[in-house]
Amino acid sequence: MSGARRPGRTSSAAAWQAGFLVGAALGAAATVLGRRAEVEARHGLVDWGAVERLAEGRLRNAAGRLSADEVAATGPAYEAAMRRVVPALEEALQTPLPGIVERVAVVDRAGWVRANLATFSGLFGRLEGELLDQIVPPGAGLGKASLALANRWITTRQFALLLGFMGQRVLGQYDLALLSAEAEPGQLLFVEENVRHTARTLGVPLDPFRTWIALHETTHAFEFEAHPWLRPYLAERLERQLDGLSRSTSSLGRDAPRILGRALRGGDGHWLERLMSDEQRRLFRETQTVMSLLEGFSDHVMDEVGRDLVPDVATISHRFHARRATRSPMERAILRITGLDLKLEQYARGERFVAAVERAAGPAGLRRLWEGPETLPRDGELERPERWVRRVVGTNAGSGSTGTRA
Repeated sequence: MSGARRPGRTSSAAAWQAGFLVGAALGAAATVLGRRAEVEARHGLVDWGAVERLAEGRLRNAAGRLSADEVAATGPAYEAAMRRVVPALEEALQTPLPGIVERVAVVDRAGWVRANLATFSGLFGRLEGELLDQIVPPGAGLGKASLALANRWITTRQFALLLGFMGQRVLGQYDLALLSAEAEPGQLLFVEENVRHTARTLGVPLDPFRTWIALHETTHAFEFEAHPWLRPYLAERLERQLDGLSRSTSSLGRDAPRILGRALRGGDGHWLERLMSDEQRRLFRETQTVMSLLEGFSDHVMDEVGRDLVPDVATISHRFHARRATRSPMERAILRITGLDLKLEQYARGERFVAAVERAAGPAGLRRLWEGPETLPRDGELERPERWVRRVVGTNAGSGSTGTRA
């Protein structure tokens, strides 16, 4: 009887041994796959090559697409616009702008995406190492590595959506690498497809519209290049914000449900601010104040100087600002989610402030805006420009308000 049971025992032992071998093989395979997945996951949290391809794919279907030859052919038109804009700005702002005419490029939407990918990837890269160490630590295994790869897939498409969205709306840009080790001057980019499509949508003549946009972007060049303190001032705040975000990544990950819930419930400030620490919020608001001043000053100058330079500038300005204020529900949602709605607020707040300063203190008062960090608007002054005028210009301000230029 005992002999009769041996085949069963042998069969069971063989099955067990086979199962052990199969399990060991699967375990080894999982280990190898886990290591490969971990290596792949640690290549980065965003696939920037895919971002570029996906964003450009969205832009290929956008209205108003031009061929490369059509875009290149508009170079002389912008050169002519800059030959008129730069002398007018130098006279109005009483500051030379050497070299800016030679640093102009006309690009299509895809060219704008490529120009900005380096900025986005550079900023994100400063946070990426800390985040990767937490998400995919050495020996994390297949599970965590797979989750990181899934997150990369999602984040890549989010960036592509953002760049594809912005790539259809940006008309011009003073491209300046704030965190670059080399303090090189910026370059003016004009996105001809968007400029031409917007002029057609607004029903305004193309060449005057180009000149008007060139006024705005060249004023940004004046703001930075005529005032060497401004770039390091903003760069320092951006550096500190990024360092703070890097330090807080572990607590953000651990407390994300609570923090996100608190942000979405509402309260004072933008929802992005409610995700920040007190120090991050302070730096963020300081940066937003400067950005409001930058955008508001450029908007003010483009209208004031444009009176003598751009035919029918009042019509162009009115239609453009009306379009800026009119957004579809989808556009408003994207702007809010991404924080781009803050930029629209910057235009309005900044221009109101600059116009009030000009009325109260004239061109001399406007020039004082750019003397240094101490003359920037402080808490509450952007909304109450008379406080800034009293603090910086003095109580006798007002007699110089007859000038109509910046």
